[in-house]
Parts: sequence; structure tokens; C-alpha cells
Amino acid sequence: MSLRLRLLTVAAGATALAAVPHRAVAWSAPTHRAIEQLALDSLPADFPAFTGAAAAHAEGAAAEKAKANREEILFLAAEPDHWRSSRVAPFRHMTDKDHEIDLETLTAAGIDPAAVTPFYSDFLVQYAAGKAAHADLFPAPGDPAKDYNHLFEWPGALPWAVAADYGQLQEYFSEWKTYRQYGTAAEAATLEALIVEEMGIMGHYVGDSSQPLHVTVHHHGWDCFGWKAPNPNGYTTRGGIHDWIDGSPAQGGGFIGRAGITAETLAPKMTPAAELSVAARPDKRDPVFVAIMDFVIAQNKEVEPLYQLDKEGKFKADGTPGSLDGKPFIEGQILKGANLLGALWLTAWRQAGPDTYLQSELVQRQAPKP
Repeated sequence: MSLRLRLLTVAAGATALAAVPHRAVAWSAPTHRAIEQLALDSLPADFPAFTGAAAAHAEGAAAEKAKANREEILFLAAEPDHWRSSRVAPFRHMTDKDHEIDLETLTAAGIDPAAVTPFYSDFLVQYAAGKAAHADLFPAPGDPAKDYNHLFEWPGALPWAVAADYGQLQEYFSEWKTYRQYGTAAEAATLEALIVEEMGIMGHYVGDSSQPLHVTVHHHGWDCFGWKAPNPNGYTTRGGIHDWIDGSPAQGGGFIGRAGITAETLAPKMTPAAELSVAARPDKRDPVFVAIMDFVIAQNKEVEPLYQLDKEGKFKADGTPGSLDGKPFIEGQILKGANLLGALWLTAWRQAGPDTYLQSELVQRQAPKP
């Protein structure tokens, strides 16, 4: 069972009230798969070969297993979006809003996104207090009957979800290293299966964080879901922009499909994965969480450029001159997601020290019985 099914924190939802069951998924399934494929192929040769990382070579039966594990990681890239159709309300409540964050609502609540706490429960307390103190900046409550998952009043949990997945992956790597040395082959193989699952699931949310419409209140048009914001530049208010940018199969692959953007076309533009800095910070905040949050803040700054490209007709992909000119922008966002994912996977692996508690248990298990 993955971390996603065991999170004990309260998942957050969109501040803006909606008359639809949930917001659209981020990126299409093929694009999520492409992000994870690019990230896997960016990893160095010292990354565990059982994951199917391209540079990590395995031979014989191990190579077949690595190939199967690689395919499982890529398969799981889209899995969290399937959970959003669950009829089990508590499950949806715990998972739905890990896909997004309405970043502007933090500022409206008096919280600096660049200094936000990595502790999600503390953040919710601060957010609730800030929202109450600045109630005039938020939409009026809507119909409670439509909030069947009890999520609408919250801004989203995406950065915290990615950070939690990173921590889970690092712990699995620590346990794997320990079981390889002090445990059995079967125990090490079990941890390999957990690592593969966590890499695939984690990659989905990292991919979500690179879709600008998943880190903003302007996720389905500039004026959407009751959130009233100035629109002096006349950006579109049509909700369908989200699915079109995602590459929705329901829209014929959307812009991504029409523009022919794939992992293969993007591979030459990828850079090798680089480890994130984990140096202690003066503010004591977790450095990996800060890196994730900084990434989300940077993608939020791409929201208005995205809407401007749309206004100029550069996402139409209808055969008219300039209608594919938005392609470099979308390619850039996908590459950003893949680069961050590769960096997080690599950092989790290299920062995973031995699990000393588990080691002591396994050593004791091996000791001769009196």
C-alpha cells in the first residue's frame, strides 16, 4: 500500500467553490508517462538498476526484472488520476487535492508562499486564521451540498504531498540498503517493489506541479469557480482551456497531441539529473520542501504567460499560421517537471542512509539463540 493511501493529514481542496464534482486532471496520461520516462532516462549509472533507469545496466534475469519495473513505474504515472473517480468519500477527501494548490489564496490569507511551513497541519491552522481575518478577499461560501468531499474551503496540498512522497521514497531506499546487507533476498525484493510503486505514484504529483493551471486559482479560465480576480488583459474565462492544455484524450489529445509532443521528441532537450541541495537552512525549514515550494512558486509565475499565449491564438493547433507557437512553452513545462522528478529520485537515493533501528533488529535476529 502506497503512502498516498496512508496519509494521516487532511487533504486540502480548492478555495474557489465549484459546481462540478472536481477539477480536471493535470496533463494527460501519456504526458505523465512521458515525464516519468524522461526522468528515468536522466538518472546516472549509480542509480539502482532494478528501477529500469536507462543508464543503470542490469544483465540476465535482473535485466528482465528491471524492464518490468520500469514499465510499472511508467504505468503508475497516471494512477492517482484514476482515484479521483472513486465513490468512497473519505478516500477522495484524503487524496483529491494533493493534485493542486491555489497559490494566490495563500497570499490572500496573509501567508508568504516563499516562507510557508513544511508542516501541513500547522499550515492549515495558519490558513484558516488568515482566511477568517481577510474574509473580504475570498468568495462567499457556496452550496454545502456540492462539497461532497468537504474540500472546497482549502487551497490544495500539492507541495506537501510531493515532499511527503519524497520522504517515503528515501525511507524505502534506506530500508532496502539495510535489508540487502542484513536481511534476506525476499525482504530486499519486497522493498524494491515498494520503491518502484512509490517512484511511479510520486512522479504523478511532481508532474502536476509543472502544469501552471494546477498551481493557481485561475485553473479553469481567468475568472472561474467563484474566484473574482481583475482581468484587465481580457484573458479567456472558458473552462475548457484546462483540458486543452492538459492534452485531454476527450479533446483529441488537446494541444499536446496536436503538436506532437512526446517523450521521444523531448529526450534530446533533457539534462542529466542533478542532486538537490540538502544543506541546513537558517530558517530551519526542510530544504527539500523548500526546493519543491520554490518550484511551485516559479510555475505560478507562468500562469499569465500561458493565458497570454492562449489569447494570441498560439495554442489553437488548428492549422492556421502561429497556432502551434505555444509548443516551446508546453515543452518547457514538461521538461521542468521531468528535471525536478529526476532530481528528487536521485536525492532520495543518495541521501538514504542505513536504517539503524532496522539494522539493530536484523542483527539481533541473526544472533545465536541461548
